[in-house]
Amino acid sequence: MIYFDNAATGGRKPDQVLTAVSSSIRVCANPGRGGHKLALSCANTVQNCRNALCEFFNAYSFDRVVFTKNCTEALNIAILGTLKQGDHVIVSCMEHNSVLRPLEYLKKSGVITYDVCPLEDDGRWANVTPQAVRTLLRPNTKLVAITAASNVNGTIPPIGEIRKMLPENVLFLCDAAQGAGHLSLKMQGAGIDLMTVAGHKGMLGIQGSGALLFSERVDLSPILYGGTGSMSISLDMPDFYPDGLEAGTLSYPAVCSLLEGTRYVGIRLPQIQAQLLSLTNYLLDGLQELRDYTVYSQPNVCGIVSFKHDFLQSEYLAGVLSTKYDIATRGGLHCAPLMHEALGTLDNGLVRVSFSHYNNEREIDVLLQALREIQQA
Repeated sequence: MIYFDNAATGGRKPDQVLTAVSSSIRVCANPGRGGHKLALSCANTVQNCRNALCEFFNAYSFDRVVFTKNCTEALNIAILGTLKQGDHVIVSCMEHNSVLRPLEYLKKSGVITYDVCPLEDDGRWANVTPQAVRTLLRPNTKLVAITAASNVNGTIPPIGEIRKMLPENVLFLCDAAQGAGHLSLKMQGAGIDLMTVAGHKGMLGIQGSGALLFSERVDLSPILYGGTGSMSISLDMPDFYPDGLEAGTLSYPAVCSLLEGTRYVGIRLPQIQAQLLSLTNYLLDGLQELRDYTVYSQPNVCGIVSFKHDFLQSEYLAGVLSTKYDIATRGGLHCAPLMHEALGTLDNGLVRVSFSHYNNEREIDVLLQALREIQQA
């Protein structure tokens, strides 16, 4: 199968990631849960991963790098652990349900209020602007949450410019599920207070890997309680990080994969970006020659190209590509309903093609030929 669904999860992993995962399964020791040599060796690897993520994302300190099983868990910790009664939040309409649903839960529980920042216009190339965010600020605004990149069409908001116009006391959350491993995201340089990472997408780790990174300006309450391997005499969660937010055994294989993925991307990021920009350009050029298809993406380093057929429902089209042509794409709403509403594609969704740097133009030629045949049917 030609795999073009890397925005959902990475299809191919580097050899060093696969080797690290295989080796980790053979260890069978629990990091942080013992003083014997194997447990200490595993704990050292976990620490190496914290250090690598801290360096790669120019984060604030390794102890404020918390491992999660995915970006959704990281976002829940960031949102539920930060917001208090009476707080106000601003989000963009680009956000994934992993941001919107925790906020909606808090809103319906009477804890917070939130406003959704619209796109700058109704066009397919619209984006969120700092000016639009500014108009929604209130005296009680506690948090602004802006994605690093839209998982629907690859649009990249100007997060650095948005941060600059925010009051100092407002916290800035960046969902980097699609941006991590594709964009050069530097937390301190961009003024990001909380950043959430999906390890299994652009970071090239395996499923079950994720992380939350946060600054000294943030005081997070745990949303999960249990054993941490530290302060075991106390019935309360530890009052220090990362232990206070990491209840239960970590997925050691997932952490190992994220460590090697971070190292791999850290060395090759410019080449990865160039390849993804080239592939999105190539597909967009090909789609321009086809009738009955409307494109909603521009060339981007996140490797995402989304389009619709003027007469066929997106999930049906993605199903035909899979069953008849052995090409994996994704149709539908991509867990981001407000973005589809803004783009005018809420009824039928979009077909999303998402590349990794392992994909090539020959595979795109196969996709384009399939779309021609479907067009002619």
